[in-house]
Amino acid sequence: MKEGTVLMSRKDCRKVQVLSRVEEKLITVRRAGELLGLSYRQTKRVWKRYRDGGAEAVTHRARGTVSNNHLDPELKAKVLDRYREVYQGFGPTLAVEKLSEGDQLPPISRETLRQWLMEAGLWQRHRRHRPYRKRREPKHHFGELVQLDGSPHPWFGEGHNSSCLMNMVDDATGITLALMSEQETTEAAMRLLWAWVELHGIPLALYCDLKNVYLSDREPTVEEQLAGKLPRTAFGVACEKLGITIVSAYSPQAKGRVERKHGVYQDRFVKELRLRGAKSIAEANMILKGGFIEKLNRKFARLPLEQEDLHVRLTGHQDLRDVFCYEQSRSVSQDWVVRNENRFYQLIRERGTLPRPESKVTVRIWLDGSVHILHRGRRLTFREFDPRAKDRRKAI
Repeated sequence: MKEGTVLMSRKDCRKVQVLSRVEEKLITVRRAGELLGLSYRQTKRVWKRYRDGGAEAVTHRARGTVSNNHLDPELKAKVLDRYREVYQGFGPTLAVEKLSEGDQLPPISRETLRQWLMEAGLWQRHRRHRPYRKRREPKHHFGELVQLDGSPHPWFGEGHNSSCLMNMVDDATGITLALMSEQETTEAAMRLLWAWVELHGIPLALYCDLKNVYLSDREPTVEEQLAGKLPRTAFGVACEKLGITIVSAYSPQAKGRVERKHGVYQDRFVKELRLRGAKSIAEANMILKGGFIEKLNRKFARLPLEQEDLHVRLTGHQDLRDVFCYEQSRSVSQDWVVRNENRFYQLIRERGTLPRPESKVTVRIWLDGSVHILHRGRRLTFREFDPRAKDRRKAI
């Protein structure tokens, strides 16, 4: 064999190792072909080249020669010059399209141009990385964070309208509370949080998504700008009254615990509704309140890492009807009329004095539809009237 240093690929090194064993008569040519994955005839050819020319003869004969598909270096220089002058910053795909359309240059492939640009330092590989998400550890205390979300689903089976299960899950324990509604609405969210507060107390924070039920995307009014407040939804106002912080979730994975609990309900609750023959939202809520949620919590809830309950208990004088309501600030007209949502209310003097004209009052619409007007915390007596009617004294 010839002596010297030969640059080889790993595949060629494997061939030399096997053929050297044939040369030492440790194995046969047929066995060498089996080890190399070659046919017997091809192995005999390779063995003949190795025997006549040594290890160097085993390497590919085209090594070191110019490829038949090699493009003219002058073309490469023209393309790179044109790229620098006109198409700087273009990606290889778009640059190839532009070069072939208007520059009258011989066609080149996108990959060829990409290699040329990277070699010249005019382009670098752009790797697309998936966003990194670290699994968030559960909170340590019951009531420290509660996740709230709606789950639209054909709960009553195919052929029925899709309803929405409003679901709350404590982050530390997995304790859940749910109610069925037609859609994920403000009233449904309020009624569910109301039930949670009465059952467990006021949680410190709520984890919600970016739906306009929970967070407002409108521009702040002049009054909000002067007060330094951000726009809030009716649900956000209710949470502010209770001292609950709303935390935004920017992806379904962020509120994964309530999303996984949706899967539990979509499995078990759908089957329960079918077994009981329930076909309406009212029947579904009766099943939820009739022990289904308690059984679910006994099976899946876990103990928190810390035993202290961070829920805040309700005070005796706090009326949740004034918390979970639709609240607006309105001005009193010169004739002591308050207008809200195109309805007109005449204030009546009974006890004390009426608010001055142009002063602000608060109009609250409870979830049962009743209207209440307050001024500085004091409830005012009023009568609703139709301004088109001749006699205002007649209530509607």
